[in-house]
Amino acid sequence: MPIGISRALLTTGAAAALALLATGTAAAHVHVTSPGATQGGDAVLTFRVPDESDTASTTSLAVTLPAVDEARTQPLPGWTAKLDKNDKNQYTTVTWTADPGTPGIAPDQFQQFTVLVAPLPKQDHAEFPAVQTYSDGKVVSWNQPTGPDGKEPDNPVPTLTLAAAGSGPMSAGTESATPSESDSTARWLGGVGLVLGALGAALGLGALIRGRRA
Repeated sequence: MPIGISRALLTTGAAAALALLATGTAAAHVHVTSPGATQGGDAVLTFRVPDESDTASTTSLAVTLPAVDEARTQPLPGWTAKLDKNDKNQYTTVTWTADPGTPGIAPDQFQQFTVLVAPLPKQDHAEFPAVQTYSDGKVVSWNQPTGPDGKEPDNPVPTLTLAAAGSGPMSAGTESATPSESDSTARWLGGVGLVLGALGAALGLGALIRGRRA
């Protein structure tokens, strides 16, 4: 194998290994995701919760919400969800608890919890402090913000980046071409039609001439 290719493969392999290590480290934390979430909009939040104990299972997850007007949980077999409100009738907390007799999240496993909320705060980031409880009584709080140096803390708070309102991608079924795009497409299709028409006419003329000669 050429030396250049060998070096490239070695470099690629090393980069992949580092990426895998970084992913494994990040996977050991509670994360929140919501593709396309925008400021002031509604969103389906998914909390990915890994069990970090060698012997105990995760039996509860409580997440603090940014005082939203609406919140709805998605049914999850083996778990019961509870939503709490403040005195302004806003949803402030959602708690998932493993049903009696169910294993919860066993060691070396993870679970995803989903909740629909609206509206999201009108800011660049939304934080969702979480409390994870284990079957042996251990409680882990995921509430530490990233420091000014950018270094991730031991128990980072689940954080969601929010796009500015109106800047997100268009949803399926709502995309439309601009006038210039439509005009360009029409001209291109018209040109293709003319070429095909001319080709067909030429083939027909050729067949006619061959028929007369015969």
